[in-house]
Amino acid sequence: MKYILAPSILAADFGNLKRDVETVARAGAEYIHIDVMDGMFVPSISFGMPVISSIRSCTDKVFDVHMMVEEPGRYAEAMKKAGADLLCVHQEACVHLDRTIQQIKDLGMKAAVALNPATPVQTLSCVLEQLDMVLVMSVNPGFGGQKFIPYATEKVRTLRAMADERGLDLDIQVDGGVGLDNAGQLLNAGANILVAGSAVYRGDAAANVREFLKVFEERAGKG
Repeated sequence: MKYILAPSILAADFGNLKRDVETVARAGAEYIHIDVMDGMFVPSISFGMPVISSIRSCTDKVFDVHMMVEEPGRYAEAMKKAGADLLCVHQEACVHLDRTIQQIKDLGMKAAVALNPATPVQTLSCVLEQLDMVLVMSVNPGFGGQKFIPYATEKVRTLRAMADERGLDLDIQVDGGVGLDNAGQLLNAGANILVAGSAVYRGDAAANVREFLKVFEERAGKG
């Protein structure tokens, strides 16, 4: 299993966004996690297509776009044009989730679905085979710097068991309160992509990325 770090630029310095994206990319992060918020599904408003387009030329790393918006299918084509490689929509925000997943895949992007903390993983039972990734939210979405919700770890374990039982090569991502103190436990539970915002961009971002990669290497060494 491949382990991937996805630094969240929600915690970056917006005045130096290009620099901060390049810093983590050079340090070894393979994904750039971009939170798109509409002020409706979550209270905050963040990045849109112009910002994504403006930083697309900074790096060839995977743009992992997390859509915290109502009915995200409305923006799928525009996100593809802006530079998204992977589009993650919330189960709770889609009236017709199956249709939205197919729309994303038809546009040539990887399709992922995010689950809020109180949403059980079993709600994805009918669409799991269609997904490239599931994002388990370990905080309630909308704000950075929140405290990790412990029961998210068990959700990851349950989801990995569901995927293994079906023989699926499914990426499982965790976002919210992720740091070096709990990264190992999340990997052990079955996650393989970790989103980290404050834990990366607080202090020396390049050094923090390298510390996460050490945890990944240690886990990979254990098989």
